[in-house]
Amino acid sequence: MLQRKLAGRLVSEIGLGCMNLNHAYAKKVDQATATSLLTKAFEAGVTHFDTAALYGFGSNEKMVGEAIKPFRKDIFLASKCGMTGVNGKRTIDGHPATLKATLDTALGSLQTDHIDLYYLHRIDPDVPVEESVGTLGDMVKAGKIGAVGLSEVSAETLRKAHGEYPIAALQTEYSLWTRNAEIAVLDACKELGVDFVAFSPLARGYLAGGVDPAAMRDGDIRKGMPRFQGDNWAVNQQLYADFAALAASAEITPAQLAMAWVLAQGEHIHALPGTSSEAHLMEDLQASGLQLPPELLVKADELINRQTVKGARYPAGAQADIDTEDFAEA
Repeated sequence: MLQRKLAGRLVSEIGLGCMNLNHAYAKKVDQATATSLLTKAFEAGVTHFDTAALYGFGSNEKMVGEAIKPFRKDIFLASKCGMTGVNGKRTIDGHPATLKATLDTALGSLQTDHIDLYYLHRIDPDVPVEESVGTLGDMVKAGKIGAVGLSEVSAETLRKAHGEYPIAALQTEYSLWTRNAEIAVLDACKELGVDFVAFSPLARGYLAGGVDPAAMRDGDIRKGMPRFQGDNWAVNQQLYADFAALAASAEITPAQLAMAWVLAQGEHIHALPGTSSEAHLMEDLQASGLQLPPELLVKADELINRQTVKGARYPAGAQADIDTEDFAEA
């Protein structure tokens, strides 16, 4: 596994997002399965693991904490605050007291005395980002976290936050079919020396194949996403067929081509796929170090991009909760 710097540490360029274990996709694994998956990831060279207070409304951090206990000192652990589950509902709260309480809970759940990178998961519109970030900066000084990150924010917000306390990393969705970061965030990160973590590099499974919206269970967030619906899905499904053929021509899987494309977009970019399948995990990790012809990556880019993919990234309600730039409607 090749490595890149994240918050001043060398970590595997492909990390593991742990949300899929029990959040957002209507599938929950038990502790034994989670422990096996994370252990296999570590044994295969993954040293970057990512969770959040929101996932499983706190249970994901507990699951991850138990799984990584034998090798905690050998990995880079990231989690997030500012968005949690309160009385069964997702709640965004960036007030200092809430962030401090969330962190203390996370440390207990993760069975650790510090978290290497702690993101503000969402911006609270009622709290200046400088106030939230300043609180996290105080937690660095207290030794509870190693570095401060932001999730799903615009370049403007990144600059504001970075002026209050140094931001080590920014995490947002980025893949062939989600290019919002290309508007301004990728350039801002490069300019400020902020590492970029691309979550959903496989487009919520779309670029790995086998996605069937008709078979999605209640509770799967993709059921509400426009790209997986109706006429949009019909167009996107054909795009995937062409993409799969392109990958086959290079004797790699579509998932590996998609991951390699993300990693090729800059040395400051990390790929963070998520899965609950050991087979899919091992397939994904083989994208590290792939030496692909530049023309193959260009063809992938030309095939799947914001002009060819049909449908908005999020439904209107979810879009309202994020601060990232959006493309103007054509």
